[in-house]
Amino acid sequence: MIGYLLEQELANHLPPGRPVVTLLTRVEVDPADPAFERPTKPIGPVYAKEEAGRLAQAMRWHIVPDGDGFRRVVASPLPSRVLGVAPVRWMLQHEAVVIAAGGGGIPVARSAAGRSLEGVDAVIDKDLTGALLAQELGADCLVIATDVEAVFLDWGLPSQRALRKITPRDLLGQSFPAGTMGPKVQAATGFVTKTGKKALIGSLAQIEEMLAGRAGTEISPESAFAA
Repeated sequence: MIGYLLEQELANHLPPGRPVVTLLTRVEVDPADPAFERPTKPIGPVYAKEEAGRLAQAMRWHIVPDGDGFRRVVASPLPSRVLGVAPVRWMLQHEAVVIAAGGGGIPVARSAAGRSLEGVDAVIDKDLTGALLAQELGADCLVIATDVEAVFLDWGLPSQRALRKITPRDLLGQSFPAGTMGPKVQAATGFVTKTGKKALIGSLAQIEEMLAGRAGTEISPESAFAA
């Protein structure tokens, strides 16, 4: 549904005839990923205590407290490979706007025999999948658009300040919340370290300014600062 909404809005704003495509995207994960032993991602509705206990026993779900109720949690493994990159690349070469890996993609893992892929109960972080897809496509730049203007230190404190240009090593030396900015920083620094290209984190409303170097946080390799 979200893919449909994005496709509809983009198609209405682009020149007539410009193709816009939404793809269901499978993302391979490692079944031995330690995340499967420590489910953390809440999914689904909030249940009352008795119903949560019944579902946990019947479905073998992991259930945790959530406010006044309980919710199911699943693993959040690291993405290892985005499937279907070749078709995405082909469509980009034919000037299509491609919407892919929505919500982090659909997690799949190799069967015990290693011959087939099977769906797994998990949620993959969307920023990490986006960074991996950008890497596999050979993107010139990774843009992580969010609802804040940049990466901030001391967020919410009087000493709060935005980071404008920084290297992966210096950025990883800071601490960020695991549920919000942490995965974005991890995704951006990983992309820069593996590709030698830059990544940008900032507001969805300022993407053009970010690409022009006038907004957001730019993460670049150390060589860019030495030049």
